[in-house]
Amino acid sequence: MSVLRRLLDNVGDRLQSGGKLDHLYPLFEAMDTFFYSPDSVTTGTTHVRDALDLKRMMSVVVAALMPIVFFAMYNTGLQAHRAIIAGGHPLDTWQTRLFEAFGYGYTTDFWACFFHGAIYFIPVFVVGFAAGITVEVIFASIRGHEINEGFFVTGFLLPLTLPPTIPLWQVASGAIFGVLIGKEIFGGTGMNVLNPALTARAFLFFAYPAEISGDKPWIAADFVGVDGFSGATWLARATAEGSQTLGPIGGAQWWDAFIGFIPGSMGETSALLCLVGAVILIITRIGSWRTMLGVVGGSAATAVLLNLIGSDTNPAFSIPFAWHLVLGGWAFGTVFMATDPVSSAFTDKGRLIYGFGIGVMVILVRVVNPAYPEGMMLAILFMNMFAPFIDHFFVQANIKRRLARHAAGQ
Repeated sequence: MSVLRRLLDNVGDRLQSGGKLDHLYPLFEAMDTFFYSPDSVTTGTTHVRDALDLKRMMSVVVAALMPIVFFAMYNTGLQAHRAIIAGGHPLDTWQTRLFEAFGYGYTTDFWACFFHGAIYFIPVFVVGFAAGITVEVIFASIRGHEINEGFFVTGFLLPLTLPPTIPLWQVASGAIFGVLIGKEIFGGTGMNVLNPALTARAFLFFAYPAEISGDKPWIAADFVGVDGFSGATWLARATAEGSQTLGPIGGAQWWDAFIGFIPGSMGETSALLCLVGAVILIITRIGSWRTMLGVVGGSAATAVLLNLIGSDTNPAFSIPFAWHLVLGGWAFGTVFMATDPVSSAFTDKGRLIYGFGIGVMVILVRVVNPAYPEGMMLAILFMNMFAPFIDHFFVQANIKRRLARHAAGQ
């Protein structure tokens, strides 16, 4: 028996029911099952057993996210260094001072960019994860049940949807709000109607818009005195000026956006890596291809329709579908947010309708309401509320068909 196993067993004996510290047992159980399989498992022929449980499902999602996490660190530093080289100045933050203390220069060297971006990303990740898991521990202790892995994926998703310069106290407040209001008040993991990570981001966007919108948050550089360089995301530029400001479709700039070398939320810029994640989730059957296909279909249909309608006063009407795919959080939301197995639709046909509704709404919000260029967050949260009704319609229709077949067979 390993040293870690003996240590966990000794601690666990002191936290059993009836002991002075039994209220801490959920925290111990979470650590124990993180390293080892649970002691109690189903046996006998009456149970349906599967190798995929919640923990392993969460692990697959995190594995699909890891390339995006590493790219987020690199691109965050790359965008800051490009702006500084263009004539800007680094922001006067503790992250910048730490970066300079290690003797790195503001170059486009891979490791310099990666290290600088990591200094911004890792604290956001750690603070958000700590705040969210604290809420999980408190509620598990109050309810007297084990801590599940529900926040494991949310802890990765939330920092990837945020700008690098967001204050850490806001990250903590957003994580607490997302877990508390988005999940725990519904009963915990598996019971929530809304996606917790998107609930947290929506709270931050509407509570602290100055830190999560506009030009300021997206690049860790000061643009005072810099001509011809904008810190705004490409989606904001496209909405304000139309697709022509971004270059021709199929040109180098579209490929930059597809790969992810553009300003934006730390983990939402690379459509290419989101596509890789989609393949992983579909092959492992954790993410529904029907939901993703629905989002693509709804977005394409709405974008083409608005292109045909056109507008003399709103340049966003001219943004082609190909640009919507690679800008903002469209790809990230389609792959990792819309396919959330808890807050999305459950039925096969329902997933198509659910995804199609997200696709329609995200384009409508981006184009018709140019004051708020990123519509993916609102589109998914809106359809989260309709997912149970969509499933109810298809379930009832299926019940009626079965009753009719049963009556006909008698």
